[in-house]
Amino acid sequence: MNILYLIIAVIVAIFLFGIRIVRPTHRGLIERLGKYNRFATPGFNWIFPFIEHIYAVNITEQMVDAEPQEIITFDNLNARVDAQVYFKVKPDEASVKNSIYSVYNYQYQIVNLARTTLRNIIGTLTLKSANSERGKINDELHKTLMNETANWGIEIVRTELKEIDPPKDVQETMNKVVKAENEKISAIDYATATETAADGQKRAEIKKAEGIKQARILEAEGEAEAIKLVNEAAEKFFVGNAQVLRKLEAVEHALANNAKVVIPTNTELVNVIGELAGILPLKKEQK
Repeated sequence: MNILYLIIAVIVAIFLFGIRIVRPTHRGLIERLGKYNRFATPGFNWIFPFIEHIYAVNITEQMVDAEPQEIITFDNLNARVDAQVYFKVKPDEASVKNSIYSVYNYQYQIVNLARTTLRNIIGTLTLKSANSERGKINDELHKTLMNETANWGIEIVRTELKEIDPPKDVQETMNKVVKAENEKISAIDYATATETAADGQKRAEIKKAEGIKQARILEAEGEAEAIKLVNEAAEKFFVGNAQVLRKLEAVEHALANNAKVVIPTNTELVNVIGELAGILPLKKEQK
């Protein structure tokens, strides 16, 4: 009985030691005596202790830094360049096997491949074009890494150019150029605003002058209209009697100056004034 219990205990221990749980974020490769045997999917898996071994492979998206490096650009300037590569192992069995058996330490290989590719790309560009064409550099880097890692069982998700820093003296010169350009733009904007304000004031003065001119024209037209009405009245009521009109004006002035007028007896005042003005006297009605 004791031997039976011992055998059962050994079997239970072997079973427990052989239990392996694979997470959903991983896939497993089970080797038996150093040779690939089967593929381990997420969940419960059992291996024979001491004879079989399982290698867990992460299939989630990962990031590696290509590490900063000095690269000589096409215009012979040293630029400090850094980039990041995002990748993941494909979850199928063949891809997981390739990531382990077709390449040694794929993360290290990706970093070195990215550094070499960056040197080749940026070496054909000037510093200015390298800074302005970051999207193009990212595309070329991504395309090259995809082609080179096609048999590694991994997928290059994207690449990002982290920095392209010129030497300190070149950076200072570039900053001065940018500052000068900004000051130039500010001066142009100020001049434009001043010119716009001057134009507005000029238009206001013109409007004001036009208003004064129009008022004077209207005033002159009013005076002309009044003179016209006076002339029409004179022509209507005093046609051919200019001398009479003149005498009436003389009488008006005389009376205004308190001139004395002698009125004969039995004479009408109206007739006296009329004679002064050259107007025929009124005749008395015969009774």
